[in-house]
Amino acid sequence: MRTLVHLSDLHFGRVDAGLLAPLRELIHNIAPDVLVVSGDLTQRARSEEFEQARAFLDTLPGPQIVVPGNHDISLYNVFRRFAKPLDRYKRYITDDLDPVFVDGEIAVVGVNTARSLTIKDGRVNREQVGRIRERLAGLDPRITRIVVTHHPFDLPETFEQRDLVNRAPMAMEVFAECGVDVLLAGHMHVSHAASTAMRYQIDAYAALVVQAGTATSTRGRGETNSFNVLRVDHERVEVDRYGWDVLSGVYRIVVTEKFVRSGSVWAPAAEGMLAAGL
Repeated sequence: MRTLVHLSDLHFGRVDAGLLAPLRELIHNIAPDVLVVSGDLTQRARSEEFEQARAFLDTLPGPQIVVPGNHDISLYNVFRRFAKPLDRYKRYITDDLDPVFVDGEIAVVGVNTARSLTIKDGRVNREQVGRIRERLAGLDPRITRIVVTHHPFDLPETFEQRDLVNRAPMAMEVFAECGVDVLLAGHMHVSHAASTAMRYQIDAYAALVVQAGTATSTRGRGETNSFNVLRVDHERVEVDRYGWDVLSGVYRIVVTEKFVRSGSVWAPAAEGMLAAGL
């Protein structure tokens, strides 16, 4: 079993500084095998915000899989937005926009969905999806395959189709071919974990989508600051959502959701066990 901590939407520049130390201490206590950060490390892609984000990441355990979000591209500086959209991100965070971690149990692949031509929307293109296929090809079938993006591939029905990453159906078809198991994302500042079976009708395939809220930003959009911890086994994934308890000043587990695999279909544990005849 592998343990992943999944942070998202840190938004340095709009951070509640009182959350940083408790979050850091808890992550070290959890001792994850991989730390994932699914974008929006900054609020306005300013150098000082990236410096703060970099300093915070340096206090957290590794290995780390980090991808940019739309807020990590300059908004008001038009030249920088279109000529050097992720220059500061690459300078302060990482110049690897397609990070990968692979060991004997998991493969974690990061993908950049941030684009200059849109203010908040994201996109994945065929070249990126092709690289995912290449990186996952030839891996042991028992390795759990995890893709990390900022923009989500699935959301609750209360959200609109336009909130999803552009070209998601194309990518999902390829994910089915190469057996992607788990999709981690952020962007909406809303926590969510579910099977993709309802939205994507792909024969004998459904991934597990896990959405993280904002771990540290003051821009909560009605949800308390939160992050996810995933405990990943080949046949089972448990997702602990930690939420900030204002009264006690600590992060606590708010809910634990369990998912199981039946063939290439991930489903909530009760449904999955019924499907498997257990």
